[in-house]
Amino acid sequence: MDVIIANDDHVKYAQEICDVIAESAQVRGTGIARRTPEYVASKMKNGNAVIALEGTRFAGFCYIEKWGHGKFVANSGLIVHPDFRNIGLAKKIKHKIFQHSRTKFPDAKVFSITTGSAVMKLNSDLGYKPVPFSELTDDQSFWDGCQTCKNYDVLTRTDRKMCLCTGMLYDPKAKKEEVKPIKESVFKRLKSIKEALFLKKEKK
Repeated sequence: MDVIIANDDHVKYAQEICDVIAESAQVRGTGIARRTPEYVASKMKNGNAVIALEGTRFAGFCYIEKWGHGKFVANSGLIVHPDFRNIGLAKKIKHKIFQHSRTKFPDAKVFSITTGSAVMKLNSDLGYKPVPFSELTDDQSFWDGCQTCKNYDVLTRTDRKMCLCTGMLYDPKAKKEEVKPIKESVFKRLKSIKEALFLKKEKK
């Protein structure tokens, strides 16, 4: 399995990547902002993406987004093809894209918003910490990207203060001893609390 920085040669996988992301969101019933093949291809061409390949088969993907004039970057669109799940590939991709982000944007804060407890645990192991949305980028174009998410109404009715996603932030200036990894069970509990809080109105 090769986990590498994507380039022009990998544009041919853009449509499949978008299809797998959409299928995953439907199966899991979670909110994932949709991206077009053209958008994914642009990330590859700019050297702002990581792709995992098993020979010539697409296995996984993740990309970098830059916000607030480079003050923030996000590792987005993490996906693993169903045929390659449960072998630790997501962790390899996450580590690769995080290292690439730190190399390209060494002074930027790296943030993530996700509903997945496994991704939250990966973030925590890398040094991210849970934070309120107010500590994330205020770049309007980032939040506009949430409009294609099924949970966007939650974000709007809370005045963008919170959602089913959890915000996490890696600050390169933070002291390592101040950031301690958190157990995945904690994130699962947080997710269940948010679902109970924000989705109970829909069940009535």
